[in-house]
Amino acid sequence: MTDATRPDEILLVDAPAPKVRRLTLNRPHKRNALSNQLRAAILEALEAADRDPDVHVVILRGAGPCFSSGYDLSAENATGQPFHTAGGPGQWPRHVVEGWTRIWDLQKPVIAQVHGYCLAGGSELAACCDLVYVADDAQIGYPPTRLMSPPDNQFHPWLVGMRRAMEMYLTGDSISGVEAAREGFANRAWPADELDARVLEMAQRVALTPPELQQINKRAVHRAMEHMGLRAGIRAGTELQALAMTTEASRAYFSRFRRDGSSVAQLLSERDAAFGDYRTQADGPDEPA
Repeated sequence: MTDATRPDEILLVDAPAPKVRRLTLNRPHKRNALSNQLRAAILEALEAADRDPDVHVVILRGAGPCFSSGYDLSAENATGQPFHTAGGPGQWPRHVVEGWTRIWDLQKPVIAQVHGYCLAGGSELAACCDLVYVADDAQIGYPPTRLMSPPDNQFHPWLVGMRRAMEMYLTGDSISGVEAAREGFANRAWPADELDARVLEMAQRVALTPPELQQINKRAVHRAMEHMGLRAGIRAGTELQALAMTTEASRAYFSRFRRDGSSVAQLLSERDAAFGDYRTQADGPDEPA
């Protein structure tokens, strides 16, 4: 199956309630892998909502079996990026961090509605949203730490604490939706079949506050985190991600995506086989980054 060619096909936009806009990542056949085209569509739609006086809050969710499996490793992501980022070593992690942290600087709150897999780049996107609500059985993780690098967007120590972040980095293991809510990645977890309705209820509650005040409420929390060093720490982390990509293990693994014709699915299965999770499970994602 080929990808859609128009942004409105890979990203669905609707208005499920007054003052609420909902964006749905629509690459279910790719487990909503974040191609440059999809990232561009997300950012464009979020900025359009931020300018629309009839919108007070935005919901971001995924179509199909999961929120997002991560960045699209089957694509050449160095070309066709949605905005310019200065080149040189670390261009990619700086680029994606600059993109998702734009959500922080929007006027209106953005809610991530997470079900199924929320991995790698998908977890980076969700982490930058203002509120995160998850299905009980969602799986949030960063498996590339096993053979590639630490995250581009190193939010983990800030949201889940040092010990849990260390365990997630050293193992690449995921946490469940219930754990994510308990440990700070998410606000709340609900049964998967209740998630749509519960998130919409919360969005309508958030939408009751006028945007001109809501933007100050949102900024107040972010400024506190930035004063403690969050933005500077995450930006510094992009350079560690770039450094990891120069290691022998990472270069050998990543080069195989281009050199020997192995499919992305096969390479990710090899990575996770010893751990017995992700693609090695019967319902594993097709292409987690």
